[in-house]
Amino acid sequence: MKKSDFYYFLPEELIAQTPVEPRDSSRLLVLDKNTGDVSHTVFSSLDDYLRAGDTLVLNNTRVLPARIYGTRKDTGSVVEFVLLKQRQALKWECIAGPGKKAKVGHEFTFSDKLSATVSEVLPDGNRIIDFVCDGEFFAVLDEVGQMPLPHYIKEKLENKERYQTVYSKELGSAAAPTAGLHFTPEMLERLKNKGINIAFVTLHVGLGTFRPVKVDEITDHKMHSEHYYISAETAEIINKTKQNGGRVICVGTTSCRTIESAATKFGEIRACSDDTDIFIYPGYKFKCMDALITNFHLPESTLIMLVSAFAGYDNTMSAYKTAVEDKYRFFSFGDAMLIS
Repeated sequence: MKKSDFYYFLPEELIAQTPVEPRDSSRLLVLDKNTGDVSHTVFSSLDDYLRAGDTLVLNNTRVLPARIYGTRKDTGSVVEFVLLKQRQALKWECIAGPGKKAKVGHEFTFSDKLSATVSEVLPDGNRIIDFVCDGEFFAVLDEVGQMPLPHYIKEKLENKERYQTVYSKELGSAAAPTAGLHFTPEMLERLKNKGINIAFVTLHVGLGTFRPVKVDEITDHKMHSEHYYISAETAEIINKTKQNGGRVICVGTTSCRTIESAATKFGEIRACSDDTDIFIYPGYKFKCMDALITNFHLPESTLIMLVSAFAGYDNTMSAYKTAVEDKYRFFSFGDAMLIS
């Protein structure tokens, strides 16, 4: 398939700039992947579509305030860094811009407590930087860093926690698992009381999530790698759900990629910790996931390709056309879909 097969026209005014309040008041488009039928509701009514014995799989990663601005010591130039992956305690892989001002040996100051030196430029242009920190690194980062909001969000985020899920726990992501932003603590409690299982996985989302597909043939695209973790408890919940005839419902493409990576590797869900660069596009045979809750994704992105693999290409593109016509809100702070 071609990248252009996954293009759709989106008016700019439909790109959500701010999150809705309360979280669960966003709209929910419900897509039957077998028939292509579409219906419309609100996210707070999700439990109407779930059954006792189903399991929701949630990604409990927590977003780092990963965007920091450094002043180069020799020239005073300001360079933006976005932290992507922790290599060692104070050694990080990051994106730097403008890159020509962040070469090997260049030193930067971020605050009176934090400085760094560029130690390596990787083949893909990412930088390895070595920090010097006066204090606990993540506490200092919280003081100087900003949330790494996607480029299409122009509005300032007043409350950092609105780019975190209410169940975020494991610090390490450069972007939020945005399908989970719609849940409230009260809603999760209501679902549990209905007999719906909640299982947590961790996948630290990289900014590769937002990188465009640049090749015409989608099979030529190389996915970025992300680290994931599945606990023994989660593996047991998911496997029992399958054995008992319940549905495994992934909240977000990151949860989907996590359990499908494990199922591909082991033939079942096991406790594990690994890196994954799984690329899911039409033709992929799902091994564990039975339903998906997800936001609306960018045209020609790997995420809309994943959705098309699960819901069917024609169903997906038709549902997106309907969402545009009905003026749904798109992308990270936008509305949601339930595909089952």
